[in-house]
Amino acid sequence: MRPRRELLVLLALAVYASPVAWQLLTSITPSEELQNGARIWPSHPTLASYHVVFTQSPLPRALLNSAGIALATTALAMVLGTLGAYALARLAIPGRRALVLGILLSTALPAIATVGPLYLMMRALGLRDTWGAVIIAHTSFALPLMLWLMAGFLRALPRELEEAAFVDGAGRLQALRHVVVPAAAPGVASAAVVTFLFSWNEFLFAYTFTATEASRTAPVALALFPGVFEVPWADIAAAAVLTSAPPLLVVTLLQRALVRGLLAGGVRE
Repeated sequence: MRPRRELLVLLALAVYASPVAWQLLTSITPSEELQNGARIWPSHPTLASYHVVFTQSPLPRALLNSAGIALATTALAMVLGTLGAYALARLAIPGRRALVLGILLSTALPAIATVGPLYLMMRALGLRDTWGAVIIAHTSFALPLMLWLMAGFLRALPRELEEAAFVDGAGRLQALRHVVVPAAAPGVASAAVVTFLFSWNEFLFAYTFTATEASRTAPVALALFPGVFEVPWADIAAAAVLTSAPPLLVVTLLQRALVRGLLAGGVRE
């Protein structure tokens, strides 16, 4: 029974990974062979498309923009989310249940319903076509999820840890920084990974609030990939592979912390 289950899991993974494999094959296939469309495996694999993407497209700048915006969004959401989640988990806040419900309901709003007012606000503040506009928009959507996740992680920690720090003379912020956050490190890491992936892959706000290559993110640059008289499928595939590589690398490097954090978040008092 177990080998059959493992076989089903492998088949499911193969089906899930097939689009990625197809993009990889397309990215190393010469354009002439793609036009003929006869082979599955290229007869003469080449990295020419990657060279074109790096030297003749705006994707390298877009990747830097995505990295900067995603890291800044993650850092800002982690600081604000940790402070807010600690208050929700430990302090006696009047109307806490209603506040948590409001935070959860805010995540139900579709992005398309808020992009118009946010655009007018960013334009009034002079932030259009800047990193700041995208960071603020991404943080506004990532923060409720960060608060919800972090509050669950912090509630799972024993209060004795903080009480011991208070006995030693630590203040509340000192206890949070030196005791609570290190103890909740797997949860913080998993919430940070989720926030980073959201910011890296987000398209609507990044497309609406940016206008030039100076601030466009990788998903936007990929959607606007140049092609005048024909579609450069191999170049687009290479750009898609390069855009997908950083999130895959982050998840691969932090997979243990991500799993531990998600499991820890399932514990409730």
